[in-house]
Amino acid sequence: MGAQIPESDQIKQLKEFLGTDNKLTEICFLDCVKTAQQILQECNIQQNEALAAKAGLLGQP
Repeated sequence: MGAQIPESDQIKQLKEFLGTDNKLTEICFLDCVKTAQQILQECNIQQNEALAAKAGLLGQP
């Protein structure tokens, strides 16, 4: 059988893994939030343009 990894090394590896996982999760979450904000902003712009067009405000000086 293979050599066992000392418990202190196992704990160190687990901490490194959890740290990496945490960073990746944070990056993905922030990217998702940014994308959602962009989509909402685009929807708001389109809604405002549609309302302005209905009110006859677009294309007027």
